[in-house]
Amino acid sequence: MSLIQTARTLYASDSFAVELEQTAYALDTTTIDLCLSVFPWAKFRQAKAAVKLHTLLDLRGNIPTFIHISDGKMHEVNVLDILIPEAGSFYIMDRGFTDFARWFALHQAQAFFVIRGKSNLLFRRVYSRPVDKSTGLRCDQTIALTSAKARRDYPQHLRRIKFYDAEHQKYLVFLTNNFDLPALTIAQLYRCRWQVELFFKWIKQHLRIKQFYGTSENAVKTQIWIAISVYVLVAIVKKHLKTEATLYTILQILSLTLFEKTPLDQLLTNIGIQETISKNDNQLNLFN
Repeated sequence: MSLIQTARTLYASDSFAVELEQTAYALDTTTIDLCLSVFPWAKFRQAKAAVKLHTLLDLRGNIPTFIHISDGKMHEVNVLDILIPEAGSFYIMDRGFTDFARWFALHQAQAFFVIRGKSNLLFRRVYSRPVDKSTGLRCDQTIALTSAKARRDYPQHLRRIKFYDAEHQKYLVFLTNNFDLPALTIAQLYRCRWQVELFFKWIKQHLRIKQFYGTSENAVKTQIWIAISVYVLVAIVKKHLKTEATLYTILQILSLTLFEKTPLDQLLTNIGIQETISKNDNQLNLFN
């Protein structure tokens, strides 16, 4: 958590895909499959074990700010009960976090949420705002929930935005409690949620998190936290050295030069020189 605080301070002034003054978080969960006979404590299904990694990612720098490791049975929406909402911030979530009572708790904490709407949502339109359809927007509505339970859990109006994704040729519906930002900004915010998926992919692929050295609950959690610490350390190194190298490139350099005494700034500078030479040499291509 100390490393996370250091990294967030370094990246606090960075911009991301959306021009936004407030802090924006992407919340998601990934499942790490395990063998039930080896990890009997990580109950998931009848013949399968797993742990779930619940992560809240600060989109400025893509730094994880909250991480909860649970067994496979914990539903992702329950992590909203553990989170302490930050007033004025945006929480971007997928449909798996649909729970009107928990949304209302975020709303009462003066936090904003942007979530993908389900197709079976029961509502009535209260008001419609004009939209520019050339941007992909199809509607921007104020709605009231009509289901008895949903209306009881979330008695306030919601904002419903429909967007056509031309790249994937499908319609997306977003629900939010923010009525001030432009509708297109809300749609762009949800697109930024993909960064948390990239974080999970990065952690699993590049830090060998799917192969565990111990089988106890403590051993698994320790290895996951070590992987996250490495990720944050690399992010801190990248910022301090002001290097253009990607996090993956820096990690690869460190893994190859772990026992060398060469300073990090020199290692990264040498890599930049080598890459330049390799691109501009006179070596003939074998296959042209």
